[in-house]
Amino acid sequence: MADHSFALVAASYVLLLRGPEVLLQRRQKTGYMDGFWVAGAAGHVEPGETARHAAIREAREELGVNIASAGLELVTVMQRTDGVGLTREQRVDWFWTCKEWMGEPRICEPEKTSDLRWFPLTDLPDLVPAYERIVLAGLRDRSLPMDTAYGFTN
Repeated sequence: MADHSFALVAASYVLLLRGPEVLLQRRQKTGYMDGFWVAGAAGHVEPGETARHAAIREAREELGVNIASAGLELVTVMQRTDGVGLTREQRVDWFWTCKEWMGEPRICEPEKTSDLRWFPLTDLPDLVPAYERIVLAGLRDRSLPMDTAYGFTN
């Protein structure tokens, strides 16, 4: 009998936009993508929580900003995998943009974040995870489909 166990991990990503710029944070001491520039706020959707509410919570926890639910615009949902062997885990990521918020973005988790900066979408740092770079390039080019995939071979 085949083993059909499978996990789908859900997360929300918040990209604060200021004109043609996006706010990115540099990860540190997390064991995952340390040194890379990533979405200003991101995290797993918790049990009983919607992806939209996870985005609002993560922005408050990581950046100290308050976002109204209507202030979030869903720009894509990405299904991704590492593509290694018989993948038992995949991820589904909601990517949101936000152009209005209350408060000044700041590092609220200094143990996980070494820097926070605005970058032009046309001049991103070299160290951005490939799957996030797809989203940022799509925003820059205004060519982002509602659903995207990363790491699949078929």
